[in-house]
Amino acid sequence: MAKKEGIRRLFDNIAPDYDRLNHILSLNIDKRWRKKAVRQIADEERPMKVLDVACGTADFTIEIARKVATGSEVIGVDISEGMMAVGREKIAKAGVDAELSTADCEALPYPDGRFDRISVGFGVRNFEHLETGLSEMFRVLSPGGKLVILELSVPSNRIIRWCYKLYFLKILPAVGGLISGDRGAYEYLPASVLRFPALDKFIQMMKSAGFDTVEHTPFTFGICRMYVGKKSAL
Repeated sequence: MAKKEGIRRLFDNIAPDYDRLNHILSLNIDKRWRKKAVRQIADEERPMKVLDVACGTADFTIEIARKVATGSEVIGVDISEGMMAVGREKIAKAGVDAELSTADCEALPYPDGRFDRISVGFGVRNFEHLETGLSEMFRVLSPGGKLVILELSVPSNRIIRWCYKLYFLKILPAVGGLISGDRGAYEYLPASVLRFPALDKFIQMMKSAGFDTVEHTPFTFGICRMYVGKKSAL
């Protein structure tokens, strides 16, 4: 089975419990990380077109829609219909102006330069072909636009890294499996973080995809990192 199809099935299966588990297991720190990232996205008063890639249950999509200027267009895309079904209910409850659509993040169904901002919240590590996904996002980003990525990472401090791995590799799969009934999914999630390219390598991948400047900000001892890639104006 291709990684892409496996990822779709995995997230379809855990969609009903994903939000509850995500916030419990992250101690709600993920909400703070998203708010900091949204400031990089909704950083102008003008209406903008924003694409939230690998949007999942739409937490990031909703936060963006709340903060962008009136008249903005916010679209979330994902390959998991199960996750987006949850996301659509949350969007309706939140009363924000956003839409979700099924799409392959490595073959986005949009023309060149369509969006002013693109975001990815904790989903880029699930791309089957990371370089292709980065290139696609660069393609649909308008000149002068920004890509803002939030992704989990392994802390550099040795003591914090030991505690982090103990929690991620032992506690998280046990608790996640107990609540969701799918231990395999919660073994995949930490493993995908450990396999994600190192900081310098990922920054170089973004630059190779075309981004002229890439800035990086670590959050909470490096447990999460924010990458901001800018596409030069014509």
